[in-house]
Amino acid sequence: MNQCAKNWKDYEVLDTGNKEKLERWNSIILRRPDPVCVWPIDPKNPDWNKADAIYHRSKSGGGHWETIKEIKEFWTIGYRGLRFKISPTGFKHTGLFPEQAANWDFMMDTIENAKRDDLRILNLFAYTGGATMACAKAGANEVVHVDASKGMVQWAKENMHLSHLENHKIRFIVDDVVKFVKREQRRGRTYHGIILDPPSYGRGPKQELWKLEDQIYDLLAECQKLLDKEALFLIVNCYTTGFTLSALQEILKRTIQKEKGGHIECGENLLPVTHNQGILPCGVFGRWTGD
Repeated sequence: MNQCAKNWKDYEVLDTGNKEKLERWNSIILRRPDPVCVWPIDPKNPDWNKADAIYHRSKSGGGHWETIKEIKEFWTIGYRGLRFKISPTGFKHTGLFPEQAANWDFMMDTIENAKRDDLRILNLFAYTGGATMACAKAGANEVVHVDASKGMVQWAKENMHLSHLENHKIRFIVDDVVKFVKREQRRGRTYHGIILDPPSYGRGPKQELWKLEDQIYDLLAECQKLLDKEALFLIVNCYTTGFTLSALQEILKRTIQKEKGGHIECGENLLPVTHNQGILPCGVFGRWTGD
């Protein structure tokens, strides 16, 4: 089951090709690398000449932004009453993954339809907090936001203020995700929803090594122990090249479904592309829902 984030107004993929994507973030147009886009660019599409900034990769790693037109250091975009800070970073990212809006829709609708005032949500590898803000706005009683990067957690706090969610119970924690999950088990804590958006490779605040294919099975096996007996969902995203839908589905079956029952769905995260009505693949997701 694939899912496409079709409800954006402030964001748009204008075109793709030659391992690049052309995106509109509110009124700013950015041109960034994307290795998935192996097809050629349509030379007749004039939008490629409208970029305000272009990211160039370096042969030695990393890269830099070439500014074509003067743009602000940061600006904001909105989605379903939420607002997010957008800022081009030195690693080509902007602070938001727009394809995740399809997951936000699912979480928000699930939380709203549950009509409960005691829901606890855990967001792991939480980045700048798109899912955190979505769950808080939808009515979760508490959202726990965990990321190893102090800078990303600070960015998430800015998004909280931009979205006027200061009066909601959001706990921001800078920590290694694996260690945090183990501690929550010892505390006897449970959650009604868990979100995981792990990188392919990374390090914790104390240089703890994370490599998705080596650790995702064990992490999901530990996370299922934190699911409340009345849990609603667990969602995991994967951007790792070569990590298949079938592998993710099998991991979810052997960890969460084995212990909790429920249902599993896996698919690709997609974004619509305006030119030629194409699509942009953006990794895979797996979703467990309770009975």
